[in-house]
Amino acid sequence: MTTTNDRITYEIQDHICLIGFNRADKRNAFDSHMIAQLSEALTRYDNDANLRCALIFAHGEHFTAGLDLMELQDKWDKGAFEFDDSQIDPWGISGKLRSKPIVVAVKGTCFTAGIELMLNSDVVIASDNCNFAQMEVQRGIMPFGGATVRFVAAAGWQKAMPYLLTGKAFDAQTAERLNLVSEVVENGEEYERALTIAQEICQSAPLGVQALLSSAQDASRNGAASALANIHSYLPPLFYSEDAKEGVMAMVERREAQFKGN
Repeated sequence: MTTTNDRITYEIQDHICLIGFNRADKRNAFDSHMIAQLSEALTRYDNDANLRCALIFAHGEHFTAGLDLMELQDKWDKGAFEFDDSQIDPWGISGKLRSKPIVVAVKGTCFTAGIELMLNSDVVIASDNCNFAQMEVQRGIMPFGGATVRFVAAAGWQKAMPYLLTGKAFDAQTAERLNLVSEVVENGEEYERALTIAQEICQSAPLGVQALLSSAQDASRNGAASALANIHSYLPPLFYSEDAKEGVMAMVERREAQFKGN
């Protein structure tokens, strides 16, 4: 099943949700419509109990040129970046906190909001032809999708600030050195590699994956002390789940576990 909302495609493949940027003629730049449609797609994914992982990718040659500043210039204070408690914010600034993993396949140009989307995801596979830039300061504004926090946390202050303060471009190998991506692969292989990882995630126990992600988010947002204090609260529902029983039986019987998410 494939659904297309002019700027976003949505397809389900087994337990994977494939979300594609579909504005190639504008290098997949985010306008207000694309932002809303991406939020709708991610919310739909998060609410679908059958889906275990999302893969975000781009149609065309480029991941995204970032924000469409001309279209958005009169919408900053009109809700374009506001999300309520029932909506997933693609950049994880407001709205509902997502409960399931996201893998991203990046190629070509990946500017500003694209980097921040990566930083709010869990696994990022980058083509070796990628061209990155967090260039908001060159446009008279500042990053507001999480880079001031997550870029610095990933790369470290002294490594991140030369790129944040100048907006200068960097390549895929530099992105890997700065811990902004999980892997760099040859151009054209990024989607298949990302899909393989998404499939591997789907083979894990869904409840365990969601609990793990929640604990990691707790640490990222609230600090290690909070996450460690809360970690045992996840255990009772996991230990008594059908998936935990299946995991033990699969180990005893030396076979692949067949998890159902209950």
